[in-house]
Amino acid sequence: MTFQASGSFDIEAWDADKPYDEQGGNRMTRVHVGKTFHGDLVGTSSTELITVESPAGPVAYVGIEHVQGILHGREGTFVLQHSAGSEDGTADTQWLRWLIVPTSGTGELAGIRGVGQISVAEDGGHTWALEYTLD
Repeated sequence: MTFQASGSFDIEAWDADKPYDEQGGNRMTRVHVGKTFHGDLVGTSSTELITVESPAGPVAYVGIEHVQGILHGREGTFVLQHSAGSEDGTADTQWLRWLIVPTSGTGELAGIRGVGQISVAEDGGHTWALEYTLD
């Protein structure tokens, strides 16, 4: 059975290192992010990102996020793999996707698999949607 979940999240921490690579106007930076989730998932996470900025602005990031919480009444942890980008450095052309890393679920979320996405509102707020199955 496939489940749908959604909600919002708050960014509690955004700790960016100095860029570790700068060439041709492009800059790559490691960022640690802490979040609090609301909605169908109530919990927290710790994320490591690699971000890419070009002269046009933020254009891509990849990351790994360890989520701990309660999803539709089931408690446990799982890992999300992020891929995100923008066609032109603006939020108008961005895409932000999640993949639940297979075999990463623990506790009552053992066997979880799925995909999701993040949306950023004009006011900077973040919402998320997740489609998942449980073995």
